[in-house]
Amino acid sequence: MIDHVSVGVSDLERAARFYEATLAALGLARVVTRPATIGFGKAYPEFWINLRGSMPPVPHESGAHICLRAKTTAEVDAFHAAALAAGGRSDGAPGLRPHDRVRYYAAFVLDPDGNRIEVVTFPSE
Repeated sequence: MIDHVSVGVSDLERAARFYEATLAALGLARVVTRPATIGFGKAYPEFWINLRGSMPPVPHESGAHICLRAKTTAEVDAFHAAALAAGGRSDGAPGLRPHDRVRYYAAFVLDPDGNRIEVVTFPSE
């Protein structure tokens, strides 16, 4: 249903360093570079960062977040660790999150601009 997603960033190079480090844990790499936008993906850009130079930090209470799929819990863990090492902040450590309809393993981070990124997998056990 969704072809790609994008987030605004106030500093394109800082965000590029952050997302290159974190998205690598999910097998995504920089595939397109333009003056004000960078696309990450496997075969084509699935995740974009777009320069918005005067953008203020995203307020945590905005409620917006993007969720990316991981293949394994190890990928979720690696994404979270890479995000913290690259200047992001944890907004939910990796862990199992049981709910009434589905059981999933996820982690939440805030990028340097405050964009909330979740990474999730659905373990079979």
